[in-house]
Amino acid sequence: MYRASLAVPDDFDGWRAAARGLALAGIDPADIVWQVGDEGGDLFASDAPPPVAPEAAFAVPRAFVDLAQSAILHRDPQRFSLLYALLVQLRDRPGTMEDKADPLLRRIEGLAKAVRRDIHKMRAFVRFRALEDADGTRFVAWFEPEQHIVRANADFFVRRFATMRWSILTPEASIHWDGETLTQGPGAARSDAPGDDPVEEIWKGYYAAIFNPARLKVGAMLSEMPKKYWRNLPEAALIPGLVAGAQAREAAMIATAPAPTKRTGNAMAAWTALREEARGCTRCPLHGPATQTVFGEGPVNAPLLFIGEQPGEQEDLAGRPFVGPAGQLFDAALAEAGVDRARAYVTNAVKHFKYEPRGKRRIHQTPQAGEVQACRWWLEQELALVRPRVIVALGATAARALLGKAVAIGKVRGAAIPLADGAEAWVTVHPSYLLRLPDATKAAVERARFVEELRVVGERVRGLG
Repeated sequence: MYRASLAVPDDFDGWRAAARGLALAGIDPADIVWQVGDEGGDLFASDAPPPVAPEAAFAVPRAFVDLAQSAILHRDPQRFSLLYALLVQLRDRPGTMEDKADPLLRRIEGLAKAVRRDIHKMRAFVRFRALEDADGTRFVAWFEPEQHIVRANADFFVRRFATMRWSILTPEASIHWDGETLTQGPGAARSDAPGDDPVEEIWKGYYAAIFNPARLKVGAMLSEMPKKYWRNLPEAALIPGLVAGAQAREAAMIATAPAPTKRTGNAMAAWTALREEARGCTRCPLHGPATQTVFGEGPVNAPLLFIGEQPGEQEDLAGRPFVGPAGQLFDAALAEAGVDRARAYVTNAVKHFKYEPRGKRRIHQTPQAGEVQACRWWLEQELALVRPRVIVALGATAARALLGKAVAIGKVRGAAIPLADGAEAWVTVHPSYLLRLPDATKAAVERARFVEELRVVGERVRGLG
């Protein structure tokens, strides 16, 4: 038996170095005891390095490295052994990473998924409190992660709060940023973190003001914000009362709702503030390579709203939706259908351009479900502000963002879908689909169908007043 010692629970570099040597020496996974720090291990395991076999070093897919970097942050004590077993398996079966039915791969992917979820929760539920010290204001937060994610998540908070002096305290480790240097410290106790501060009262007031009882889904809320995080969130104290009174508030809203009329400047001011906030969005990695956030545009009281997939290259450069080739086809089809784009609000499910660089070109890539979900918050705010009567999803990604699930375009196309807030959803193809059709005859038929669907939608909007 051999003992492989690691410095800390998330020591990926140490694990990789040890695993490489053990694998080259042909050591069986069952003959290795992985030990973190001074924690107990096998008394009979040898610390002596195994003899290195003369064979050359071997390569592994990048997908394995990415998976290992995430999975090693899990608290499962078997994670090191599992990853080493998969590493050894890859030598004999290089295609293992594509075999989604492989039980070992599936188990490790489950660990990585739990880690990614915990990373997201930390980013969403860290709440800073202001403290005054000799150097001015420092913001301190307390968080209790499920996995070993604190160090891995540090760069996100450095980028997001680069101009602040802050500390994040957790039971396992603490991280501190002074505006220039990131340092790490030992774990802390909940009592080391400050209580509430005056800013929290403002935040609570804002949270209560934007709480919409008509859109309340308790199950979905608890899935995204489990109760175990509530004690560290200032707004959580309001949630039981807001939920309890949601039905009564919804009824009151309906009873006192004024007749539809032109909105005041308040809606425009709120939309402008939302757009400015979106410019700094870092909810998913797509913000990094993109030129800028491409927010929606159009009247904030538009009765008709179109949702596309994501900005393309031209939109990314211009900062406006639907201005590239697909946008030009879209404009022409709207005009032919008798729909005035100037009276519609146009946006995308994802606000940043996702692409693959190929030389000097940037090739469009379809957003993944996680990226669509990360951007859904912005779309929901747009829908809440504009309050359209009819919403048209252009393509499968837009339909998923609007309906909250994947749908087959062919099954739902051309029919109204009632939404919970009283609006109607319609689903059709994205204009870029028409541009990609190689057969001219089919392209003409599909374009005519697209124009007819827009005409029907336009009549539906006029029919709803």
